[in-house]
Amino acid sequence: MRGILPGRPQAKLQAVTTGLWGSLQVIAYISGNSVVVLDGYNHVLQTIYIEEEEDLEAIKLDEETGKIATCSGEHIYIYKPYGQDEGALKWSLQGTLPLPEPNDLITTLSWGLDEELLVGSTSLTLFSTHSHPEQIWSKRLANPAKFAQFSPDATFIASTGTHDRLLKVWRRLAFGSVEQAFDYSYLPHPSAITGIHWRKPFHKESATENVLYTICADSKVRVWTTGENHGSDGLVLWAEIDLLESIQPRHLDQQSKKRYAFFIDSRDFTYATERAVQRASNDDKEQMALAHLIEVANRSPEVCVVLDDRGNMSAWGLESIGCKVRKTTDIFNIAHVEGLHLHFAKGASGLDDNVQFHAFCGDKPDSVFTLLTHHFDGRIEWLESRVDHLFDPSAQRNRILRKAVWTGHSHAIKKVNRTASGRALISRTVNDESVVWVQRHIQSGMTLHRHSTVRHEGHIHRTSILHEGNFVVFLHHDSISLWDSRGPVAVEVARCQYKLQGKPLCLLVVPETEPGHGHMHIATISSDMKGLAWELRLPPEIDPLTGRKLSTISASAPVYTKAAQSNGHSEITMKEYGSFDLGSGDDLAFVLPVDPAGTAPVISGFLDTFARDVAISYTKSGIIKSWTARVNFEEQKLDWLRTSTVETSIPNPHLASGTSIRKAALVDAEQTTLTIWNTRSAQLEYEERFDGHGTIQDLDWSSTPDNQSILAVGFPHRVVIYAQLRYDYLNAGPSWTQIREIRIRDLTPHPIGDSVWLGSGNLVIGAGNQLFVQDEHVEVDGLFPSLRLLSRKKAELDIFTAVSRLNGPLPVFHPQLLSQCVLSGKVALVQRILLTLYKKLKFFVPGDELEGFLGFEAHDFSEDLDTAMTASRKEMHSSYADFSEDPDPDTVTEAVANSLKETLTKIQLPQLSSQEQFHLADIIECVGMVEKHRRSIDDNAGRFLLFFRQHVLRSGQHSAEEVPISWREITWAFHSGSQDILVDLVSRHFSGRMLWRHARESGIFMWMTDLAALRAQFESVARNQYTSTDDKNPVDCSLFYLALRKKAVLIGLWRMATWSREQTPTLRLLSNNFTDARWKTAALKNAYALMGKRRFEYAAAFFLLADHLADAVSVLSNQLNDTQLAIAVARVYEGDDGPILTAFLKEKVLPQAAREGNRWLATWAFWMLGKRDSAVRALVQPLTTLMSPPETPSFESRLFSTDDPALVVLYKILRAKSLQTLRGAAMVSPRAEWEFVLHTAGLYERMGCDLLALDLVKTWEFLLPRLPQSRLPRTPVDGGVVKAKGTLDAEFDPRMLLRRRSSLVVADLPTREHVRNALQEAEGDIESDDEEDEEEEAEGKMDGVKEKEGPKKPPPTQFQEPDAGSLLDAFGF
Repeated sequence: MRGILPGRPQAKLQAVTTGLWGSLQVIAYISGNSVVVLDGYNHVLQTIYIEEEEDLEAIKLDEETGKIATCSGEHIYIYKPYGQDEGALKWSLQGTLPLPEPNDLITTLSWGLDEELLVGSTSLTLFSTHSHPEQIWSKRLANPAKFAQFSPDATFIASTGTHDRLLKVWRRLAFGSVEQAFDYSYLPHPSAITGIHWRKPFHKESATENVLYTICADSKVRVWTTGENHGSDGLVLWAEIDLLESIQPRHLDQQSKKRYAFFIDSRDFTYATERAVQRASNDDKEQMALAHLIEVANRSPEVCVVLDDRGNMSAWGLESIGCKVRKTTDIFNIAHVEGLHLHFAKGASGLDDNVQFHAFCGDKPDSVFTLLTHHFDGRIEWLESRVDHLFDPSAQRNRILRKAVWTGHSHAIKKVNRTASGRALISRTVNDESVVWVQRHIQSGMTLHRHSTVRHEGHIHRTSILHEGNFVVFLHHDSISLWDSRGPVAVEVARCQYKLQGKPLCLLVVPETEPGHGHMHIATISSDMKGLAWELRLPPEIDPLTGRKLSTISASAPVYTKAAQSNGHSEITMKEYGSFDLGSGDDLAFVLPVDPAGTAPVISGFLDTFARDVAISYTKSGIIKSWTARVNFEEQKLDWLRTSTVETSIPNPHLASGTSIRKAALVDAEQTTLTIWNTRSAQLEYEERFDGHGTIQDLDWSSTPDNQSILAVGFPHRVVIYAQLRYDYLNAGPSWTQIREIRIRDLTPHPIGDSVWLGSGNLVIGAGNQLFVQDEHVEVDGLFPSLRLLSRKKAELDIFTAVSRLNGPLPVFHPQLLSQCVLSGKVALVQRILLTLYKKLKFFVPGDELEGFLGFEAHDFSEDLDTAMTASRKEMHSSYADFSEDPDPDTVTEAVANSLKETLTKIQLPQLSSQEQFHLADIIECVGMVEKHRRSIDDNAGRFLLFFRQHVLRSGQHSAEEVPISWREITWAFHSGSQDILVDLVSRHFSGRMLWRHARESGIFMWMTDLAALRAQFESVARNQYTSTDDKNPVDCSLFYLALRKKAVLIGLWRMATWSREQTPTLRLLSNNFTDARWKTAALKNAYALMGKRRFEYAAAFFLLADHLADAVSVLSNQLNDTQLAIAVARVYEGDDGPILTAFLKEKVLPQAAREGNRWLATWAFWMLGKRDSAVRALVQPLTTLMSPPETPSFESRLFSTDDPALVVLYKILRAKSLQTLRGAAMVSPRAEWEFVLHTAGLYERMGCDLLALDLVKTWEFLLPRLPQSRLPRTPVDGGVVKAKGTLDAEFDPRMLLRRRSSLVVADLPTREHVRNALQEAEGDIESDDEEDEEEEAEGKMDGVKEKEGPKKPPPTQFQEPDAGSLLDAFGF
C-alpha cells in the first residue's frame, strides 16, 4: 500500500484519540459515521462503519483495556478488542448505551478506572462497561459540557461548558462503594477555557500527583496541582505561562496573535530522548544539540510547547511541579526556534481555523517522537522528529518531517475521475461532496494531496477535471458549470443552460492539436446519440512565448470572480460550440469516455482510423463502437468518426470500458463473465468467468509508457489486475494474465465505490469515505517465471516494468522468436543465433548477465541477407561437414545440438522460464535434425518437421490422448515437394507401426498428394490396425480394406478369425456380389443395425460395401467426429476429384473453417478443390465472403488465436506459385493486402517478435500496379472484396504483377481461348467471385476459376514454350 486517505476527520474537539495500549500505539479518529483505527502513519488496523448514524461526535481509547468508546449525539458505542494474540487485532461492538434524557446531546467521553466511562452532555453520567453496560452515577450541569476528563487515577474530573470561564473540579469521595459520590470546587479563569490536559504518570501504577493544565482565551497556560491537602480542598494554581510573551519573533512581518500550545509528558519526553541518543551520529553539530537535550532531560521536566501560525516555536520545561516552594528556575526555556513548517491552513476562517496537537513516543526501540496535528479544515498530519533536532537552539532545516496526511471524505465515495495524464483526480460522494486531489512526490514515495474542495448544493450528473486539477466541470440535468479549483475552496466561474434530446450519458474531453494553450473543448452524448459541445477559455498552462509551464495562482490570492484575470490573460469563459448527431440510439445501452492510456490528450489533427479514440458506445445486442473526434475551427463544431465496430454476441452487457489504444472490456448481463477485445482487429483476446466470487462492478484501464495495456477489474471487496501477455500461437497460451489481487476487506467492511488509475501506475480505490492508494510495485516471486531474472535481484518490480517484461520484445534465443524465424524461412539466421548462444554458454556462469540480443542487430533479420547466407553455405559446404571436428562449427549439426542441449540442462538461462528453456532445447534438437536432412528436404518440409517434433514432445508431456496436429503443419507438409522423405520420417517416428490414431495425429492422409503412395500408406495402416491386438480382429481393419476396395483380403482375414462368433455370418455375407441390388440392401441394413449399436466405424465399412460412400463419410464425420478419417476414406475410395469428396469439402469442411475462422483449413480445402485462386484469397480476405451462402462465424472464431502471422509467409509462397494463385492474389484489393500485412506486423509485435515485424514491413513486396491506369482494379475504400468488373481481362498475364523473374510460375489457368469465349459471353470481362458464384450455383456456389464447356477452338497461332515448372506440377509437386 502506497498510502491511505482514511477519511476526513470531524471538526470536533474530541475527534482524535491516541494511547499506548500494552506496547501498541493506537490512534483512532472519527470521520462521518466511521471510526478509523490505525497503528502507524500508513497502516489501518480497522475501519468501523456505524450505519445507524450520520455523524459521530467524540471518541476515546482506554489505555488499560484497549476499549474504544465513540458516540453520536444520542448513542454511545463501546468496542472491545479481540484477536491480539492471533496477530489479527480487531474491535467488535460490545454494547450500545442510550442517554436517559431523549433530547440530550453527548459532547465528550472519558475513561476512568476499572472500565468506567464518563459521558458529558447536559449532565455528567458515569457508566460501568464491564460485561453489561449500566449507569452508576449522573449529575445535571448548569451548561452543557464542553470538556469532561478524568484524571489519570480517576480521583478527579475536570469539566467545563462552552464559553465557560469556571472550571469545575469533581473529587471522588470513595472508591469501590455502590453509591458513587463526588464533591466539587471551582477554578476561576479570567476568560473562556479553550483546552485542558491532565499530566500522564510515567508508569500507570505509580501514585504521582495529579497535575492539570488549562489553556485560556487570555493566551495563558495555567498549571494546577493538588497542593498540601492532596486536593481535598480543590486544586491550586502552581504557575502561569504567557503564550503571547513566549514568542517574540525578530522580524515584524512574522508577528501573529495566534497561539497554540501542547504538552509533552515526562514519560514521552524521556522515551524520545532515549531514541535520540541511540540514533545520534558523531557529527559535531549533532553532538551539541544532543548535549543540550541531555542537559534538559536530566531535570525530568514536563514540556510545554508554544507555537504561532508563522513557524515560530517556543518550548518551556516545567520542573518539580507541585513542590511547596516554587523556585524561579522551575520554569525554564528549552528552545526558541523559527521556520517550523506545520502546514497551517491559509485563509481559513471560523471553525476551520483551529488545530489540536497530540504528542507521543512509544517505548519500543524503533519508536519515533510523533506529533499528530488535527486541522479542523479536515485533515490530520503525522509529523515525526528527533527531539534533539526539534529543540536544537541553532538553525536546523528539517526539524520535523511530515510522513502522512490523513484526510478523505465524510460520506461514501461513488465516483472517481482522473485527468488524461493521471496526475490529478476528483472524487465525489453520495451527497455530491467533491474533492480534487493532485499527485505529490514525497520522501517515502507518491501520495495524494488535497488540492481543493468543491462545495456544491444540488445534483451532479457527470464530472470532468481539467488542467491537472485546476478546473472542474459539472454536468447537471439542464446546465453545465465550470469551477475554478486553484484555491482550497473551488469557486463557480461560468454556467451554461442547455437542451438536449435524450438523457445525457457522459462528459468527455476532446483531444486538442495544441494542448495547454488556453482553449479546451468538452462534449456530452445523450441516450439518443445526439450531442452538444462547449468551448472553454482557460488560463493557458504553457506560456506561448517561452513554452514554459505557467504557475497557478497561489492559494492565498483573493477569491476568484467570474471576471478574474489570471497570468495577464483574458477571463475564464464557457460557451456552446455546436451540436452533433451520431446516428440512431434505438438499441443503445450506454456511451462513455475511453480511459486515456497514460498519454496527454493530443492528436495529430487528422480525422482517420489512426486517431486516438475518445468515446466508446455499446448496444443491448452487444455491439461495441469506438469513436474519435476533432475540433473543426472553421465551422465551429466537432467532427466525429466511428473508428471500429465489434460484434461481441454478448446480449445486454452490464458494463463496458475502452481505452484510447483500441482495447475494450465487456461484462455480461449476469456480471460474472469478463471479455477483453481488441477493437482494431475485432478480436476476442481473453474470456474469464467469475462464479462465486462476487459480481463485476467496475473496469479501469491504464497503460505503460510504451502502450502495454493494464486492466483493473473491480468486485465489491477486491480488485483484480490483468496485464497483457505476448500472443503465443505455438503453445496456445492465454493473452492476458492476472498479475495482482488487491483485497480491502481487512481494511474496511465497506464495498468499493469506484477505482481509477494514476499516471504513475498506482491504483486509487474509493471505498466508503476512504481512498486507498495502492503501491505501483508487484511481487515477482512465484507469480511470473518469465521474470525470474529480476526476481533474483529484488522481490518486487514496478508494474510498468513487469508488464513490459511480460509483453515486451523477446530475447533472440527465445523459442517463440526462433520458431517464427523458422516459419519465415530464416533457418540460416536461427543457426547463427544458436551458434552464438553455444559460444556464449561455453563460458557462462550462473549469475552472469546474458544480453538478450546476443550482439545481433535489426538488419541481421533482413530476408535478403538470410537468403544470401543460405546460398553461400550450400556452395561452400557439403553434408560431409557434419563429421568434421571443427572447434567453432558453422552449422548446428546433431553433435552441436546435443552439446548445446546438454549445456541447457545444467545452466538456467535468466530470461527464460523452465518450460521455455525446455522448448528451446527441443527446437535445437529439431534444427539439428533438419540440418541433417537439409539437402533432401525443402523449406516447407523443414517447417513441418520442426513443429511435428514439437507437437509430439508436448503431447507426450500433457496427456495420453493423441491430439491431432494443427492444420498449419498439415498445410506446410501439403505444399512440400519432399513428401516421400516426410512419410518415411513420420513412419519411422511411429516405429513403422502406424495405426490410424498415429496417422490422425500426424495428419499424413491430409497432406500426401501422391494418390498411389497415399493408398499404399493406407494399406500399411490397415495391416497395422489388424495386428494391433493379440486377437487380430478383422473388424478393426474392415473400413480400411473396404475403402481400398480389397474385399478379398478382408475375406481372407475373416477366415482366420475362427475365435470370433461373427465369423460365419460375416463370411457368408461378404462372399456375395455387392454389385447386385439385393446384397447392397443387405449391406445397408447391416450398416444401420450397427449404427443402432453405436459401432460407427464398422457401420461405415458396410456403407462402403454397399458403395454408399456419401453415407460412410457422413457417419465418420458426424457420429465418429473424425473429419480426417472421412476425408482419407473418400480420397482412397474415389480419388481427389471424386464428387463425394468435393461435396464434403464444400458442404462440411469449408463452412466449418468459416465458422471457426480457420484460414489454414480453408486454404487447404480450396487447394484440394483445385481453386487455387480462392486458396490464396482465403489467407487474406474474410472467409465468409468466399462462401455462398455466407456462413455465420461462431463466438470462438473471434478469438485472437484464430489469427497466425505465419499466414503471411504462406501467402507470399503461394502467391507466386502458379498463374491461378497469382490471379487469386490479384483479386485481393491492394488495401486489403496492405491491412493484412500491417495486421500481421501487429501480431508479430504482440508476440514479442518486433524484429520480424520490422523485417516484414521493410521487405514486403506488393504486386505491381497494372497499367494503363484506366484498367486498374477499382478498390472500395473500406478494403472489402473486389466487386468491380474489369479486374482481370483475358489478354492480361498475371506474371506481369510480379516484380521479379516469373519463369517458375506454373501455368495452370485454362487456355486463353476458352477464357476469351467466356469473356465474350460476359461482355468481355472476367468477373470476380460474385459472378462466378452464380455460374456454379448447382455445385454449392463455391468461387474460383472453372472452364466453361464449349466447342474446341483452333490453337493459338503463336507457339508458347511450356514452363519447366509445369512439368513438376504434373507430377504432383
